[in-house]
Amino acid sequence: MALPPQFLDELRLRTPLHALIGRKTRLAKSGRNWKGCCPFHGEKTPSFYVYDDHFHCFGCGAHGDAISFVMRAEGASFPEAVERLASEAGLEVPKPTPEAAARERRARDLFGVLEAATAAFQRRLRLPEGAEGLAYLKRRGVSDDTIATFGLGWSGGGRGAIAADLKADGITQEQLAEAGLIRGREEGEGFSDLFYNRVMFPIRDRRGRVISFGGRMLGDGQPKYVNGPETALFQKRRSLYALDLAKEAAFRGAPVVAVEGYMDVIALHQAGFGGAVAPLGTALTAEQMEELWRLSPEPVLCFDGDAAGARAAARAAEAALPLLSAERTLRLATLTGGEDPDTLVAKGGRLAFQAVLDGARPLSEALYGLIAEGRPAVTPEQRAALRNRLAAVAATIPDKGLAAEYRRSLLDRFFEATRSRGGGGRLAARPAGKVARPAITGTRTRQAQARALLGVTLRHPWLLHDVEESLAAIEIEDGEIARCRALVLAWLGSAHELDSGALMDHLAKGGMGEFAAALLRDPGLPAAAQADAQPKEALDAWWHFFGLLRGEAELAEDRQAALRALADTNDPAAQQRLIRLTEALGALRRGEWAEADGTTGGGGAGGTP
Repeated sequence: MALPPQFLDELRLRTPLHALIGRKTRLAKSGRNWKGCCPFHGEKTPSFYVYDDHFHCFGCGAHGDAISFVMRAEGASFPEAVERLASEAGLEVPKPTPEAAARERRARDLFGVLEAATAAFQRRLRLPEGAEGLAYLKRRGVSDDTIATFGLGWSGGGRGAIAADLKADGITQEQLAEAGLIRGREEGEGFSDLFYNRVMFPIRDRRGRVISFGGRMLGDGQPKYVNGPETALFQKRRSLYALDLAKEAAFRGAPVVAVEGYMDVIALHQAGFGGAVAPLGTALTAEQMEELWRLSPEPVLCFDGDAAGARAAARAAEAALPLLSAERTLRLATLTGGEDPDTLVAKGGRLAFQAVLDGARPLSEALYGLIAEGRPAVTPEQRAALRNRLAAVAATIPDKGLAAEYRRSLLDRFFEATRSRGGGGRLAARPAGKVARPAITGTRTRQAQARALLGVTLRHPWLLHDVEESLAAIEIEDGEIARCRALVLAWLGSAHELDSGALMDHLAKGGMGEFAAALLRDPGLPAAAQADAQPKEALDAWWHFFGLLRGEAELAEDRQAALRALADTNDPAAQQRLIRLTEALGALRRGEWAEADGTTGGGGAGGTP
């Protein structure tokens, strides 16, 4: 019985090829690969190259993977080579049973089912019923060549469309269900479509075989994106979108970069970044990171420039630490201003994203900021907690030498930061009646505006659902205000109710309770920052101060991004954001905020702009 392809792929993944071959011949680093004298024929000049997943001798033509190397180097049979490598990798070789043989036959059949479905979806995209899907792709700037390269298609708008398409090929509904294309009804007999009225994205394995699909809904339906279920061929935690294309590009020297979505990957490939992949809408798993390292010893993780992107970067960095070694690490690139790779390339072309890659920081440099963000270090207790956290994070690296280097680097940054802070810089509560008014110039002006914006947010956190992205996009120079903002955004991701009291409790736990309470007691805050302010008054005031802090050029960019988002999603929330940004930009250009600019001005600045 032939062994399951999934088992053989896992065996190859767990066998570092250069370490295996290095037992037979001396290898030296050659760029991202290894080279040495061929162990299969006598040579004095090295012509034997070892890559991540195969070897090749340019002298005698020997070529293969880990299994074929053991067979050729030791005269082992295929089963013997597999048994030996599996033992070293800690895997158990599947036993030949009738059930396993049946699963293997079904797997071969499922590949055929998925290829037939891919062809059917591609045909539908070019039919009149697929016009909406094709128009969406064209509107997003996807060329015909790119559509063909990625095999993009249309699921059809009629129920049972894929079953009807493939019935003539002898493909049954049971096979479609096993392939993850339809599912059994929860009530009653029969099946229902999993993909309906969606643009279809085939998901392929390393060898380029379709193993599942992702689908994007057009219009107001939810969820916007859906992936196929786990099947005999598809395990989400092990799969990366466009892995097969990125493998070839990485072999030719392209940088490997992991981004967040299907359209980000497609836009980057079309712009010439063929090493782009995505983790199918989930946080990067250990298995996916292993796949990245098979492509490159230093892949780049690129996250969207919003609060969610910052949280994803922190999660990915800490998840990667137990997997690091001296030979493999990561770089982190962060987009700014709410951009994602798709919108950035559409706006600035290849050079704009190349600048992002050029600015990617090694994990060792970026890690301190990711850990320290939202963790105040003002009191001795807070500093000790942060220091202990940094040491604990470094200790998760299994390579003791590398762990020591990370610990030293993180603590160096910690001591530098705490020295530069001096006394801590916490904003003390001012005695009543002795409120210091900042001058209406420069940095103090922006500080006053930021305090007003934060005061409205703390008093009325129900605003956050509508303004989260905008709040994260503002550049805030004041460290205390920035830290409080970071804690607010972190709370939003886990809060069950957007209640001011619950938010203040969260800030207190994060060490910012005194600061937030003192800020809300400041009589210089606008009337909209009071608990009895009307919702419209609070919302108008929030966008007023946002407009002042953001500036005209940035507001114009935000408005264009919101316009594109509305065109793509037709989402009421996107429409409201566009309306607010348009109003804010218009008011700023007309000078309607000039009188209030730079003040928190009692009730006047907090009214309707």
